[in-house]
Amino acid sequence: MTTNREILISGASVAGPALAWWLNHHGFRPTIVERAPSLREGGYKVDIRGVAVDVVRRMGLLERVQATSTDMRGAAFVNKRGKEIATLDADTFGFRHGDDTEILRGDLAKILYEHTRDDTEYLFGDWITGLDHRDDGVLVTFAHGEPRRFDLVVGADGLHSGVRALAFGPEEDYLRRFDAYISISTVPNTFTLDRWELLHSAAAGKMVNVYSTARADDAKAAFWFSAPLTCDHRDVESQKDFVGAQFADLGWEIPELLDSMRQADDFYFDPVCQIHLDRLSTGRVTLVGDAGYCASPASGQGTSLALAGAYVLAGELAAASGDFPVAFSRYETEMRPYIEKNQALAETALRGIIPRSRMFAWINTRLIKLMPYLPGRNRVLEQMARPVREAANALVLKEYAAVAR
Repeated sequence: MTTNREILISGASVAGPALAWWLNHHGFRPTIVERAPSLREGGYKVDIRGVAVDVVRRMGLLERVQATSTDMRGAAFVNKRGKEIATLDADTFGFRHGDDTEILRGDLAKILYEHTRDDTEYLFGDWITGLDHRDDGVLVTFAHGEPRRFDLVVGADGLHSGVRALAFGPEEDYLRRFDAYISISTVPNTFTLDRWELLHSAAAGKMVNVYSTARADDAKAAFWFSAPLTCDHRDVESQKDFVGAQFADLGWEIPELLDSMRQADDFYFDPVCQIHLDRLSTGRVTLVGDAGYCASPASGQGTSLALAGAYVLAGELAAASGDFPVAFSRYETEMRPYIEKNQALAETALRGIIPRSRMFAWINTRLIKLMPYLPGRNRVLEQMARPVREAANALVLKEYAAVAR
């Protein structure tokens, strides 16, 4: 018989609800606690690649996800006068292949929530403040709710995981920085973009990306840059000032985009960094997704890691009939090569996203412009895409028997 069935998950973005779906599938009883007062919709676009596509397919949700995709048509690199220097179709630009797809993070979260809310208890507007490890479970204290006992606790609460801090120690102990930052917010679609994105290398170490997706009247503006951090990471206004200072006095449409950024109510700012842990569990607590192995936005693989991790963790718990020491060990053994392969993508990708010199940016865009005319173009594109495809498929999904529902 399956033991340790009562499982608390912290985080209701992608990793948490995906894990809840698979736990329900295997006969466990998940509860999700989420700090936000309600489901957070919208957000930036994310990729689902390789084995993660198969995970979504096994959930029976692939058609729904594809129907809600960004449906991007392509991207253009522009100069400071707004003139297109080079263009690429969306799949080539995103290194997508086969059924790989792209979706807004919030749209994916909504789909997962809609397919778990009937079988999962959701506690919005609360968060974990303490974990008291006992022989028969974990007594969890909350910021607002009464203490409750759970058999297992899973941190699926992102890069700045509160569960990881409580169970494993301070974030700085596991953080690998790249001295780069990203800010994303909603802006008016003044470019009248239709499933299209623009990229502008504003200066050495600075890139601006503006895009509008399917079914969206507005646009998103992303600022990527390298700089020493000189703002309070907990203060949104300080973060906005920091981003504004990095891009001040630069051309193109940047002043208007910065003005819109300052007025946005969905402003997002974070360092481009990774989480590296020697182990993914301690006692009855484990981690999934960015909380345990953030690969950074530069890798483009965070969502796929979360979906695959949720599948493997729930599957191993089912295969071990709830024997968590066995399951957690097998989960880590299965995931470790996949994690390492995907995290390795970030550093190389970041050099392309944030050119460290004007010369590098010039060479990069000219290469893209000349790509259609190069001999062996398809071989060149394949070589560029190969590391992403290999990483996206660096996990063989086991077949885990489901409990009759």
